[in-house]
Amino acid sequence: MLWNDAVTLAMKWPEVSEATSYGEPSLKIRKRLLARHRLDDDTIVLLDVPAEERAHLIEIMPEVFFCEPHYHGHEIVLAYLEHAPVDVIERLLERRWRNSASKRSVTNFKNRTAQ
Repeated sequence: MLWNDAVTLAMKWPEVSEATSYGEPSLKIRKRLLARHRLDDDTIVLLDVPAEERAHLIEIMPEVFFCEPHYHGHEIVLAYLEHAPVDVIERLLERRWRNSASKRSVTNFKNRTAQ
């Protein structure tokens, strides 16, 4: 998986835009961070991942998921894009989107995709 793949996945959802965060490519939803691409190690920063789920992801896919001490205490997990399963990344991005998007956007998207 590449960062561009993550962008393509996320841009199908309303209110998502490309931006920068800490000088690196990111995706935002209503001015809130959806995900960030860390260029130095080609990883993606994923938000709204509770500690228990993060631990589980790291346990079952240690070649993909990890966390740095800086992010402990936050609902964040990092993933090496090269090894990241698209379906898992999409699920994590979509959860963050649903938690951050307006209720109207979520409903409209749900109705549009149900047709």
